[in-house]
Amino acid sequence: MRYLIRPWNAPLSTRLDSTSQLPSSHLPLPGSSSHPFTCRGNIYLMTVATRSGVPKQRLFRSRHARGTVICGDALIITKKMPSNSTRLLFLDPPFNLGKKYGANSYMEDNLTDDQYEGWMKALLRECVRVLSPGGTLFLYHLPKWAMSFGSFLSDHLEFRHWIAVSMKNGFVRGKRLYPAHYALLMFSLDAPAVFNRPKLPVEKCRHCGGNIRDYGGYSSIIEEKGINLSDIWTDFSPVRHAKYKNRKQNELPLGLFERIIEMSGCPGDLYYDPFAGTGTGVIAASRAGMRFKAVDIHQSNYDLICTRIEEHCIRSRQFTGGKR
Repeated sequence: MRYLIRPWNAPLSTRLDSTSQLPSSHLPLPGSSSHPFTCRGNIYLMTVATRSGVPKQRLFRSRHARGTVICGDALIITKKMPSNSTRLLFLDPPFNLGKKYGANSYMEDNLTDDQYEGWMKALLRECVRVLSPGGTLFLYHLPKWAMSFGSFLSDHLEFRHWIAVSMKNGFVRGKRLYPAHYALLMFSLDAPAVFNRPKLPVEKCRHCGGNIRDYGGYSSIIEEKGINLSDIWTDFSPVRHAKYKNRKQNELPLGLFERIIEMSGCPGDLYYDPFAGTGTGVIAASRAGMRFKAVDIHQSNYDLICTRIEEHCIRSRQFTGGKR
């Protein structure tokens, strides 16, 4: 089956004359026109609905957002990706804590430890395969699982960092220490093609305006150049307050994704997020000029990601004076 594809920068009055071959299993969405392209503001996108077993997806071809959002299973989608195709890969999987991420999803996040470990390692194996030489993989998880999955990844990739991301508002769990951080593991395939060291501003007292710490004779240098980023990040924490979240469940802050992309991203390269959630990573990647591929198994998250990308494109167009 052949579909007509409208270039992202073509006006609606332009005759559609370019084509793209798609598998015959793909069908237009119910209620769509003779071709699946729609236009919302400055965003030209193609929505593909498919027969049973084939995921739904949207292709964004705007100046401000270039990539694909897929409603489907992370492992299945990753298995279909070409090898060595991704420069930056971010994983924030369900933690197997019995939380509800979508309709009837308690069971999905409540596997036995053996089942969960087997599923995650199968996915990590595919993530290693799709990572390009010089590419970087970040895995955000609980320390318990970070040890196991980090050991697995070390057999295939070069370990770079175990970053401790501060956890605020935690609770004591049984006869254990107060949990105060999440693990953010950083691996690369060979030496990373991109690695930047962001500088942090000097932390100031909110009452007197002075420095929180005493830097001794280095104070003037610190004030001018900033603080070197370490592997302990205390300025980020999962977004928990309903006022700042895009869904009921917790989500990671935009600043964390922006830092990761500043460290390891490059304009034009592909950012892949198999558990895209609310799409914050996709927004950060688009702002940095990266292409993206985002996957989430839940329809509600898929819809939210697409809406946020559309809103991002509209705001970006307004900021750039209407340029698409």
